Amino acid sequence: MVLLGLASAVLRWLAAHPGTVTAFLLAATAAAAAWVWRRKEATRWERVRARGLRYALGQLDGLHHRAFEFAVRDLMRRDGCADARQVGGRGDNGADVKATDPFGRRWVIQCKHRKDGWSGRPVGTPDLHVLNGTGRQVHRGDVLVMLTNGRITADAAHFAKSQRLHLVDRHLLAEWAAGSRPLWDLLRALPSGDGKPTPSPRE
Repeated sequence: MVLLGLASAVLRWLAAHPGTVTAFLLAATAAAAAWVWRRKEATRWERVRARGLRYALGQLDGLHHRAFEFAVRDLMRRDGCADARQVGGRGDNGADVKATDPFGRRWVIQCKHRKDGWSGRPVGTPDLHVLNGTGRQVHRGDVLVMLTNGRITADAAHFAKSQRLHLVDRHLLAEWAAGSRPLWDLLRALPSGDGKPTPSPRE
């Protein structure tokens, strides 16, 4: 009864003050419109920022390994992978960044950050085993990438080729991060949307 009485009183007050109700509705509409506008502006500026995103190797070398993964995620977003996300951490099963490119290919990227860059411990064949074992079976990836700001051993390069893994070493990372071409334009033959290899300009 108390609630019904209160509701009745509120309705009588609203009926007696239609101008106040109208003003409230106008203010609420204006606030909602302003919120939508701010969201659109934030999205627009994020796109502008992403299009101009560049990293020098020195910047990447100085990052914490987790921040390095986020930088790779941001570069994939810059190139048009709107769903790119950082997933590295405990139990990541060999995936640090996952993304879908504009051609519908699912990318699984494992990142190996080296504080000493080229002078640091090289990425070897054992580093590729987890990516090779989980990239397709667990993560359903079409393009599996081992990416480092350091170097990669010759044995690892041979293994990667035999297993259809893609490698991004310090030199290729520098070209990608400081340039404007997407990673799929810089790598060798990649699967197309139907799973057939597509030659790249580097071949």
